[in-house]
Amino acid sequence: MKTTAPSELFRRLPSVDDLMRDPGIGPLVATYGHNLAAGAVRSVLARIRQEITNGMLHEKTLDLAVSGLPEAVDRQLRQAMAYSLRPLINATGVILHTNLGRAPLSEAAIEHIRDTAASYSNLEFDLEGGARGKRDAHVDRLFRQLLSDCGDLGTGNSAGAAGLPTFDSLRAASGGKEAAASTRAGIATIVVNNNAAAVLLALNTLAEGGEVIVSRGELVEIGGSFRIPDVMSKSGAILREVGTTNRTRIADYKNAIGDRTRVLLRVHRSNFEITGFTEQPTTAELLALAREKKLPLMEDLGSGALVDLRSMGIAGEPGVLDSLRGGVDVVAYSGDKLLGGPQAGIISGRPDLIGRMRSNSLFRALRVDKLTYAALEATLLAYVRRDHDAVPTLRMMRISKEEIGRRAEALAGKILSPKLQVEILDGESIPGGGAAPSSVLPTRVLALTAEGLTADELAARLRASEPPIIARIDEGRVLLDLRTVFPEQDAAVAASLNRIVS
Repeated sequence: MKTTAPSELFRRLPSVDDLMRDPGIGPLVATYGHNLAAGAVRSVLARIRQEITNGMLHEKTLDLAVSGLPEAVDRQLRQAMAYSLRPLINATGVILHTNLGRAPLSEAAIEHIRDTAASYSNLEFDLEGGARGKRDAHVDRLFRQLLSDCGDLGTGNSAGAAGLPTFDSLRAASGGKEAAASTRAGIATIVVNNNAAAVLLALNTLAEGGEVIVSRGELVEIGGSFRIPDVMSKSGAILREVGTTNRTRIADYKNAIGDRTRVLLRVHRSNFEITGFTEQPTTAELLALAREKKLPLMEDLGSGALVDLRSMGIAGEPGVLDSLRGGVDVVAYSGDKLLGGPQAGIISGRPDLIGRMRSNSLFRALRVDKLTYAALEATLLAYVRRDHDAVPTLRMMRISKEEIGRRAEALAGKILSPKLQVEILDGESIPGGGAAPSSVLPTRVLALTAEGLTADELAARLRASEPPIIARIDEGRVLLDLRTVFPEQDAAVAASLNRIVS
């Protein structure tokens, strides 16, 4: 059979002007405007020319493509004008998936954002006094309630029983009334746009031009090629590394302290773990040294848990309360990790130190907007009310393996096509988001294989679904973990699977 030369096929294509005069394009021009419609026409024609060049079109298929040009332009325009940022279904089992937006917000947070965004608000207005107010007042009151038992370690006998220093031991270590007064003064909190910004602001305020002592084993990369030493450098502080990657002793910190030392810093290893021949000082040891040398002890905690995660099967993850009860002067943590709120960097600690950060001009550059405050306020209210299941992140961590298994069985029963083979297997979910790197949660997963499709092809078709479904691939099968799928999304997952293989 004689093939038509590409040059002849090119001549069969209409010009941009000819296609713009097509009756099928007229309504698109009326809806989207001439410039957008013309741009879509050029894109569609360019795509067809590329397919001709690649040998993908011959005479008959080209005629079919030309006859469908108005519909192709319509699709191009709808895709171009659709949102790029889209909701999707996370079936990976990674609860805090950084690439998928980390913590989903609660219904209360979404409603509060909607109400705050749709109208004016008292963001920086004191309704009682009728004068200018402070935007952080909306969450400061809630943080004070949640962290109230950290402000006065004088009654902290329970803290001592848990292996943390009591108020008396802190006072003895610091040797004075000044430390006692600051310890009793309560906990203050400010909010910036993420945890890297929190560390940047804190170190710039407390250590600009001076040295910050940190263990080599804690100089982590937090993702996206952002490294703690780089953040410290931008703050104007000078990094002073001590110890080795796997072993750092309290003596290493003590020997490094000099006239230029401004802060002792501990960085939580949020996304990796060092095991084997290791050593690092306890918080109590670092605190005693900081008090002896009259230096603030700061902790970059990262994950920001406000509840005890051991009841959810996650051990070894330090919480904000643990650090503050232990006497740490400044704690920096994230809003959209284990706290389960919006992206934010939160700094809690001694009021005098937090006050200095609030007065730093950098704080204004890093502050958050009304929508972040709305989401954070609603999230914190759930904690104050002890309604932890209202926070999706906490609820997902609390779901039992048995409950997930029952949902998986029900969803498998809705898959009707014989072309899709489904097994339900034991699996593991993970917290993700740079939190609890060694912790896993037992789960049940749907393991899928489709006739005529590789695992990569099936996963690609799931991503192309509406809404997109993101899954894992393991040993040639696509795995769906319903721990991170909202129950009301189960039907959409089943419908997409049936549509893909039919």
